Amino acid sequence: MNIYVLLKRTFDTEEKISVQDGKINDDGVEFIINPYDEYAVEEAIRVKEAHGGEVTVITVGSEESEKQLRTALAMGADKAVLINTEEDLDSGDEYTTAKIIAEYLKDKEIDIIFAGNVAIDGGSGQVGPRVAELLGIPCITTITKLEIDGKNVSVIRDVEGDEERIEASLPVLVTAQQGLNEPRYASLPGIMKAKKKPLEELELDDLDLDEDDVAAKTETVEIFLPPEKKAGKILQGELADQVKELVSLLRNEAKVI
Repeated sequence: MNIYVLLKRTFDTEEKISVQDGKINDDGVEFIINPYDEYAVEEAIRVKEAHGGEVTVITVGSEESEKQLRTALAMGADKAVLINTEEDLDSGDEYTTAKIIAEYLKDKEIDIIFAGNVAIDGGSGQVGPRVAELLGIPCITTITKLEIDGKNVSVIRDVEGDEERIEASLPVLVTAQQGLNEPRYASLPGIMKAKKKPLEELELDDLDLDEDDVAAKTETVEIFLPPEKKAGKILQGELADQVKELVSLLRNEAKVI
């Protein structure tokens, strides 16, 4: 099987985000594989182990993303592709990323593409579905279980507290939700093997794309941290008195009624 995984480099979830001069300050910040993409990598490796084939991980970004690609290779992926846009693009959005990835994949033989449900930094959940649309293949999001039987795919997807079963045929793109699996840690032998696995680096010119072809469709107007939450207030006294005080506070302080 020809298995592809879309991967993004994101802030470590333990990092404290700071904004400086209207931009996110990433000096000294640790970066990791987007956690939802880890589920995608793990599931891709499991599919390869069950059905054979090859797993290729793809990312769009700068040379710093090589570390995350090598981590995916150490987990068990076979190949990695870095589409380096550092010198070609000053900015981009989900359309930009999807357009570049789809251009790379358009002539490839594809059985299944895995992506994370969302990225923890932007949280849009758009790249996977956009890639599927550009490639003209089915897309199923937020999956928590996957079964493949020949050319048929059966998945269970999370629908806000309930489940939905969907069937499709290959090729297909699916996005991984928490609960799909438990990603493995890269073993020491895996880390050593990853150093010798192929990592291809491309630029926009290699895909016959220029900056105008992938220009962002959205513009970031402002970046700011949410206001600090005020301390809560505990109401005292009998229940009837608490209700009266609550109504008074909602009317006079919060001004919501």
